[in-house]
Amino acid sequence: MLQKALSQSQAAQPGDWAKDIITRSPEMLNVLDQAYRIAQREVSVLISGASGTGKELLANAIHKASKRSDKPFVAINCGALPENLLESELFGHAKGAFTGAVAAHPGLFREADGGTLFLDEIGDMPMTLQVKLLRALQERQIRPVGSSKHVDIDVRIISATHKDLHKEMEEGTFREDLYYRLNVVNLKLPSLKARSEDIPLLARSLLQQSAQRHGVNVSQFSDDAMQQLVTSSWPGNVRQLVNVVEQCVALTQTPVIPLHLVEQALSATKQSWPTLTEARDAFEQQYLHKLLKMTDGNVTRAAELAGRNRTDMHKLMKKHELDAQDFR
Repeated sequence: MLQKALSQSQAAQPGDWAKDIITRSPEMLNVLDQAYRIAQREVSVLISGASGTGKELLANAIHKASKRSDKPFVAINCGALPENLLESELFGHAKGAFTGAVAAHPGLFREADGGTLFLDEIGDMPMTLQVKLLRALQERQIRPVGSSKHVDIDVRIISATHKDLHKEMEEGTFREDLYYRLNVVNLKLPSLKARSEDIPLLARSLLQQSAQRHGVNVSQFSDDAMQQLVTSSWPGNVRQLVNVVEQCVALTQTPVIPLHLVEQALSATKQSWPTLTEARDAFEQQYLHKLLKMTDGNVTRAAELAGRNRTDMHKLMKKHELDAQDFR
């Protein structure tokens, strides 16, 4: 049942793991069993796990196996947008609510009406928006930006994070009341390294899909190539495995993928796979650059949009060697 739902949700999202989720990992089987049992129940679910472990895929599968399956599944990454845009995306906005709002926008809560709203990387949501989200969940109502009217909502919330939210609560960056509202049931996805017995199954399935998609005559990995896959550390989890298989299929000249191609692909993905700190720093720098460009180097305005004070903004600019004069 849930396996079928997983298959359907994956088939609808090219680039996800595989057409069928097959696992021998006791830990993963336990997660799937829990997911199936709570799918039919109207409870909020928090999915924990490292990046690339398939949190959105599992969330979609739960939706497909639920009573809301005929309604929309809507997903948003809470760490991918600045606060003002994230608020508008979630709650919608009225026409003329701000510069550029030439038309009203319903927002994702209303787009997901009757269905499921997946809040990915919920741990990255700014504190001020956490308050508004909590109020919306408690009152089952939202108020679009720039509107004085409240709108009733009917959505199931599934959220996900790679962060330790207990630590975030201790540090005061995540609200305890919101945490307990979201974390009625917690599903923890294991890393790919922790479920190494699944690597041959996933690798063969991904290989078959990739070969069919690209029209390449390749059927398997050599024994030593497969052994290399099984014993690798996989910091990027299943997402990295997908990338490695794709590279091997693209480069192979024989039906059996040899060890050296796997080693080459692993080396390439390892070099290009940033650490979490590197990824955060890169995003932070890009975000600040866009913010300063948008405000023509006005640090006060940039700080307001970022939800920071001027002192914090200057510290961040110094960290990333950005000069406001360069944007004026």
